Amino acid sequence: MAKKAKPLASPVSVAFTLAWLEKRGSKRVAEGLGRFGIVTKLKVVGVPMATLNAFLKEFGTDQALSLALWKSGCYEARLLAAMVGDPEKVTKAQMNAWAASFENWADCDTACFKLFDQTPHAWELAKKWSASEKEFVKRGGFALMACLALHRKEEPDAKFLAMLPLIEKGAADDRNFVKKGVNWALRGIGQRKSPALKRAAMALAKKLSESKEAHTRWVGKDALRQLSRK
Repeated sequence: MAKKAKPLASPVSVAFTLAWLEKRGSKRVAEGLGRFGIVTKLKVVGVPMATLNAFLKEFGTDQALSLALWKSGCYEARLLAAMVGDPEKVTKAQMNAWAASFENWADCDTACFKLFDQTPHAWELAKKWSASEKEFVKRGGFALMACLALHRKEEPDAKFLAMLPLIEKGAADDRNFVKKGVNWALRGIGQRKSPALKRAAMALAKKLSESKEAHTRWVGKDALRQLSRK
């Protein structure tokens, strides 16, 4: 499992953090979000991910700061909230609340990749969210599956095999960010160091690639193409 940075030696405030972000913001970066399909109603200051990683490296984790940053009204602060959170202190209630407020693939994927997949609630909520009607909650379910496949190196195959029926069902959703999340989850499972998982993932990918629905075919064909690479 991916390891979080060390806890803060001395807590920093939300005001300090927002000022830190403002100082490092870039109008060019802020205006470029749309090119990546990132839409938000929050304030955007234009801080790249590499700079957010620098904050984490310098200041470490702080669960109280994480919760406050998520509610701060700043897009980059939301991403940072996921990065400085403490997975051992994250509750299911927090995860569900954050998921319900996801605005785009970026805050969704960052929360799943940087924080949620390290919590004990990840498996349960991946399944629950994958059945949601809300676009980015549903994407979050499949993003969690993909992140679990990537980061939980010691988990048994059975846990990931149980995800494949959920992925097959999710492939029927034609919404762009959902189908890409479904594809990511399928590829992630197939790319684990398990011949059995690769065979199962490729079999499902082949089945999906033969669907009558274009969006379902795309999920299968793209996964099959990438899983076939040596």
